[in-house]
Amino acid sequence: MTTLSRTLTTVDRFGNWSADLPLRLFLAWEFFESGVEKFNGSNWFADLQESFPFPFNVLPAELNWQLSMWAELILPLLLLLGLGTRFASAGLMVITVVAIAAVHWPMHWWTLAELAQGYAFTDQGFGNFKLPVIYLVALLPLLLNGAGRLSLDHWLKGRFAART
Repeated sequence: MTTLSRTLTTVDRFGNWSADLPLRLFLAWEFFESGVEKFNGSNWFADLQESFPFPFNVLPAELNWQLSMWAELILPLLLLLGLGTRFASAGLMVITVVAIAAVHWPMHWWTLAELAQGYAFTDQGFGNFKLPVIYLVALLPLLLNGAGRLSLDHWLKGRFAART
């Protein structure tokens, strides 16, 4: 076995245990930070309640604020621990899609070229949905594959499998 082959085998073993960890850490930080901002801030959802997609547009703005805030505080902690990772990822994806629809999507666009201008970090009148799309893409592997071996999900699965 060559040095390169041994090195790649070692990297593969390490990756099997920890490849999803950077995604979990990054997403937990980003969403938790947003939840803390809501916790310490005032409710601005009433200003854009009509922009929320169904069924959130029929809920009171205060309820939407509370749902969003607590989800952004609790679900990232689950991601961090790797506990209920698929559930937490799905919940954060819902929050992100609602945020795109209500806040980040351009108000008016007539062509795909105009829509593409909204794929940006700053709002120049075309929306700014780039970062939320990045969050959705980063959450997708966690939704589909779970948290990986370095997680409470994996540990619990092993404990329950040993009992049956």
